Amino acid sequence: MRPDPSLNNTYVFDPESPTELARLTNQERIVTQAMGGPLSGVSDHSLLRNIVDLGCGPGGWVLDTAFTLPDAEVEGVDASRIMVDYANARARTQQLPNASFGTMDLTEPLEFPDASFDLVNARFLGPVLKRDVWSPFLSECTRVLRPGGILRLTELVEGGITSSPAVNEFMRLITLALWKAGYGFSPDGHSVGITHALPKLLREQGYEQIRVMGHALEHSADTEAWADQYHNIEVGGQQIKPFLLSLTLITPEALSHLHQQAMIEMHHHEFCGMMYLLTILAHKPTTPDGAVSGSHQGM
Repeated sequence: MRPDPSLNNTYVFDPESPTELARLTNQERIVTQAMGGPLSGVSDHSLLRNIVDLGCGPGGWVLDTAFTLPDAEVEGVDASRIMVDYANARARTQQLPNASFGTMDLTEPLEFPDASFDLVNARFLGPVLKRDVWSPFLSECTRVLRPGGILRLTELVEGGITSSPAVNEFMRLITLALWKAGYGFSPDGHSVGITHALPKLLREQGYEQIRVMGHALEHSADTEAWADQYHNIEVGGQQIKPFLLSLTLITPEALSHLHQQAMIEMHHHEFCGMMYLLTILAHKPTTPDGAVSGSHQGM
């Protein structure tokens, strides 16, 4: 048996924190709404029989998909035991027997047989996978997909563009910290640096029919999403402080003041904010000439 995957955690937040569980539960709901539903961009749902969500967190995407496709088996895996236990409890409460969850370390070879899934989904792995892990991770996604199967990845383009100088500076600090810690493909740490690199990485894996879809989540003061994003920045800001301070980019006092000022400025009645996401969809080739080898590759 493999050790608890949370012991090899590369997530910049605490994966076993109940506070982080609550933040992610809230976040996954508003993101799915902004994207137009759990399966936006996937045109033919009738071909989906086995689906997996990698880095499922509290399981919201899996549960939404299992409800939408009652004849499909939908699995979710995550490094966090508390997330997986909570997700399994939600599946029982919502009476979704076709939804299941388990622990797994995404930085290691996936514990699934070759050609297991019609759809592999993953959202917001930017703060989970360091840049040198992305290529072997994508190789594993390819291995577990059936020929013609779909890989669907969603990542942040910008963590937030707002009218608040403090919010913008806080987001800039997080972006720079991620880059310094080895996350993303930005050349200088001035951007999240994930979405621009994924299509090329997928082409290198042999994928076909690569498509890009954009999404925007407005969280200005007079919108429904404002309270959700305020909570996300308030709680997420507290959660990520140990990571930011470990890189000595800012003093503890300055960081606390910046975070507090961001919360104050978000309360201004003229506050405007927008978050941008991209979804990349790609098909594994169905013909031997175009297929990538399905052999198990180490990471």
